[in-house]
Amino acid sequence: MNTVSLTSKESKLSVVLVHGAFVDGSGWQAVHRMLSARGYEVLVVQNPTITLEGDVAATERVIGLARHPVILVGHSYGGAVVTEAGDHPKVIAVVYLAAFVPDVGESVAALNAQPAEPGEAKAPVLPPQDGFLMVDPAQFPAAFGADVRLEQTRFMAASQVPWGLGAVTGTVTRAAWRNKPTHYLVALDDLMIPPSAQRRMASRAGARTIEIASSHAVMLARPDEVASFIETATSPAE
Repeated sequence: MNTVSLTSKESKLSVVLVHGAFVDGSGWQAVHRMLSARGYEVLVVQNPTITLEGDVAATERVIGLARHPVILVGHSYGGAVVTEAGDHPKVIAVVYLAAFVPDVGESVAALNAQPAEPGEAKAPVLPPQDGFLMVDPAQFPAAFGADVRLEQTRFMAASQVPWGLGAVTGTVTRAAWRNKPTHYLVALDDLMIPPSAQRRMASRAGARTIEIASSHAVMLARPDEVASFIETATSPAE
């Protein structure tokens, strides 16, 4: 890859990274480092994950800070956030990583309620308490990132960010994938969002799709591939 030409092109683009439920923006550290080294302006959203509306607003604020046209990237629940926030005029493409892709009027809860195929797992989420959801801490490491260092996933389990029911059940009012170039990375070893569901959502969105062997925590398990996949969204479709 020609580093000089990449720097010339990529310095004129921004990447905004949007995390999902139960975690925060620190999971993007390796991807942030790699894309920054390639010349992108890389910004990370810290979503409260209390309501979908609040997370969209937080993401739109970060998009507004970007100096260049934006590639907007969402992981997991962050897919619902970027579906709506991606309608922002500065966004030129939307990237989904093992993410939910709702249509107008749909929520993550509705998408998650669809049955998985035989043999596929679903997230080991505990019953709601005080309006929030959490993943069973004992099952978190294996379910969220079986191919990530156990020390790291155990800490993530202990430091979970509660996911508000207002975010889970909030419905999308705009669907950026209907009018923006869309890209989807399917995580084949995902135990939080069934791969079959990922394929269905990607197909409905008309997304350019790749599949890789990875757990749900794809940005931690496969940061090189994630950074490269995001980078492909900066080029015009062939």
